[in-house]
Amino acid sequence: MSHREQTPLQLKFYEVIFGTETAAGKWFDLALIAIIIASVAVIMLDSITSLDARFGNLFLQMEWGFTVLFTIEYLTRIWCTPNRRAYIFSLYGLVDLMSLLPTYLSLLVPQTAPLLIIRLLRILRIFRVLRLLTLLSEANELANALQASGRKIFVFFTMVIIIATIFGCLLYVLEGPGNGFIDIPTSVYWAIVTITTVGYGDVTPVTTGGRAVAAVGMLVGYAIIAVPTGIITAELTGAQRIRKMRGMLEARNCSNCSSVEQDAHAHYCRFCGTGLPRPGHAPDPQEKVE
Repeated sequence: MSHREQTPLQLKFYEVIFGTETAAGKWFDLALIAIIIASVAVIMLDSITSLDARFGNLFLQMEWGFTVLFTIEYLTRIWCTPNRRAYIFSLYGLVDLMSLLPTYLSLLVPQTAPLLIIRLLRILRIFRVLRLLTLLSEANELANALQASGRKIFVFFTMVIIIATIFGCLLYVLEGPGNGFIDIPTSVYWAIVTITTVGYGDVTPVTTGGRAVAAVGMLVGYAIIAVPTGIITAELTGAQRIRKMRGMLEARNCSNCSSVEQDAHAHYCRFCGTGLPRPGHAPDPQEKVE
């Protein structure tokens, strides 16, 4: 679907809601963060039985107030974006929708419905906290790093499963049902919590051979726990290096005051108003804004 033409009013709203370059856009993001945190706090407080009994109606009114605000914001995003379909079906668009649906779906749940369904709808509202990621460029950078290292992480995850299965089978053979390792799935569960250094202690080996295998499993867990961190860190470092190089290539010197401008969208020097050359082009003749 091609981009549709925006009116001046839609363009202004788009710059404020989707952009952070303007002061209004930054204040909008800060206000949105505060509202999201407040709405999540209300959800958490409402889950406390004693508080719900005393302030249940107030929490409900606040929840509907937050929902109305988020609904207006969601519809405004659809109205002002140049590509509505792309936004609605994007990850961030779906997260925005998920933050609204539980409250409206709760209206369709009859009063006689099981309490679990109502509580599930309340818990689903916690997805609003994911909207904080849409306001941070660092979150996008982390998501790109995770996507770029997805295959490596999958291979690592597969290796961990294989190692956990091997250790679980060994413990099942060495310890047996008499020591709590009643079957292979239970033994594999023990191996997973041991390798990941969680170690609940509900099942522990008692034989010498079992303890030796457990010790090796713990050491293996410490050895491999940092692998995914290193993979993601390498991707993040590469992305930061590319961004820094791009910024250096896009940096331009003002021909009048020699100040450096790294904003690729700037047309004039922010210090003296002289016209700046386009990125990758020779400087323009002296053109100063009066």
